[in-house]
Amino acid sequence: MTLRRKARELALQLLYQWEVRGEPPEKVEEAFWPDAKAAEQTREFAHRLFTGAVAAAPELDALVQRHATNWRLERMSAIDRNILRLATFELKFATAPPRVVLNEAVELAKKFSDDAAPAFVNGVLDAVSKNEKRKTKKESREEGGGEAD
Repeated sequence: MTLRRKARELALQLLYQWEVRGEPPEKVEEAFWPDAKAAEQTREFAHRLFTGAVAAAPELDALVQRHATNWRLERMSAIDRNILRLATFELKFATAPPRVVLNEAVELAKKFSDDAAPAFVNGVLDAVSKNEKRKTKKESREEGGGEAD
């Protein structure tokens, strides 16, 4: 398993605990890290993903909600919701290429959720990814940095 994949798994576990416990992120990490086995580099990346996703959660949730056709956020399983939060954070803040982010999220869904989750997660994230790509192109054109399609 790559360091980044392990970091994503750890960040997902942190996000899940944060949501379920309702505690501040610092408290969640304080309780989580003593038992977690990971290299320092992996911990650092997991921490960045976790704290970034928590800080941007309202924005990420709104984005997911907009693209999760016929699904309300609160009706999704907690694990699927947090996979989507994590991956949407990565898509929005470009921590990795979109194809990698989608693939990693699907792998998380296969490992931690039910049989229907990988297709659901892929569909929502594909829509989010396309939206972010269009938004980036539009902003680039408005700044004079690119041609219109």
